[in-house]
Amino acid sequence: MSGGAAVPLCNSRELVDGGVAVPFDVIYGGQTCRAFAIRYQGRVQAYLNRCAHVAMEMDWQPNRFFDDSGRWLLCGTHGAVYQPDTGACASGPCRGGLVRIATSERDGVVHWHTDYNLKPLDF
Repeated sequence: MSGGAAVPLCNSRELVDGGVAVPFDVIYGGQTCRAFAIRYQGRVQAYLNRCAHVAMEMDWQPNRFFDDSGRWLLCGTHGAVYQPDTGACASGPCRGGLVRIATSERDGVVHWHTDYNLKPLDF
């Protein structure tokens, strides 16, 4: 999946299926927001670190979003459950899904992509 300009994020090997996320900061809609990238079923996914239930950061421990099975993303505050590959709400108190950030991976590097309302901090 690609979007606007590619912004290097991390080495591919830093993201392991169902493992710890790589956090990063973005400007989304004019506000500085935390975001995270994960690997699920071999593919990199990235989302704003903002629960669709209440706009709070989701990690239940620093950079940890997956449940014990590695199958779901959890909000540590209210227990909302999201599908890792789409960000869609699977259960719990969530309205809509997570805000997705386009990513790509090439030559061992993961990139996130800018969009009309999504910019790097140094923009």
